[in-house]
Amino acid sequence: MDVTSSLTRLDIHTHILPRELSANARKFLELRKHADGDPRLDMYKDGQFFRTIEPNCFDIDVRLREMDEKNITMQVLSTIPVLFNYACENAENVLELSRELNDHIASICRQYPTRFLGLGTVPLQAPILAIEELRRCVNELGLKGVQIGTHVNDWNLDHEELDQFWCEVEKLDACIFIHPWDMPIGKRYEAYWMPWLCGMPFETASAICSILMGGVLEKYPKLRLAFAHGGGSFPFTVGRIDHGHECRPDLCAYKNSQPPSSYIGRFSVDSLVHDSHALKYLVEVMNENCVMLGSDCPFPLGEDKPGELIIKTFDKNVDLCEKLLSTNAKRFFKISDQDLK
Repeated sequence: MDVTSSLTRLDIHTHILPRELSANARKFLELRKHADGDPRLDMYKDGQFFRTIEPNCFDIDVRLREMDEKNITMQVLSTIPVLFNYACENAENVLELSRELNDHIASICRQYPTRFLGLGTVPLQAPILAIEELRRCVNELGLKGVQIGTHVNDWNLDHEELDQFWCEVEKLDACIFIHPWDMPIGKRYEAYWMPWLCGMPFETASAICSILMGGVLEKYPKLRLAFAHGGGSFPFTVGRIDHGHECRPDLCAYKNSQPPSSYIGRFSVDSLVHDSHALKYLVEVMNENCVMLGSDCPFPLGEDKPGELIIKTFDKNVDLCEKLLSTNAKRFFKISDQDLK
């Protein structure tokens, strides 16, 4: 009997949208029928076609059916990063959009409390408004925390304007899931899906470096942080990053003298690296207690069968599989076994 097939699977990295958006939300994103008789929807951003989405992105019944088919016990829901909208100067409109998206996710979690947990979104370009909505997410909606981007326009995540946000996150003991967005663009990056394939790993690594070198975890040591896509390129370049921190302290260590690698074990990453060799290395470098199943459901760059790579890679080690598939996530999100029943 294959013991691993019966293990709980808790997927921390999934995205969802409402089927319909309000007039305010449509200022930021339009959902149009793909074609008559076709259940898919087309996303338009600033009047330009962005992508076609399948019903599993907005129809909760389809999502639940797929979860059952793929043996997924629970998903952590978050919005799509294109809706962060940090560049919008009207932060009040973004707050209204955030509230709409957060209310939607919270309603799903209330309806199916053993199948879904939620992360909200906040207008991080306006930290006071972001704090207001963060409090509502945690204290009123029952969400576990929020998903944020890897930077806020020209601010990296260690920018002093964000100190008040990090302080409130720590006070609320909220979970933060950091997802790449707003990747480098331009003529050089137009071919081969470069922003998604190469830009996203850079974005995540730069966010990790900003938090570590910027001393965010020194100021706020109790933060619960998780990074998407296996931490991007950080785990695979941490030796180079440490070396740079040591040999050029004038450029890298002026805010924090502690080597970046010394913080490994104090933040988490998801498992989404698509390759067994990479996953083995990720677990070895980042600490087996700090890697959690994440699929990026329901998008094409995600893992179609969440958890299968973990089982394929570590099939002889049931205890490790269990950690990566659920135990680490239970600890990170403070989920009890009772919550899953």
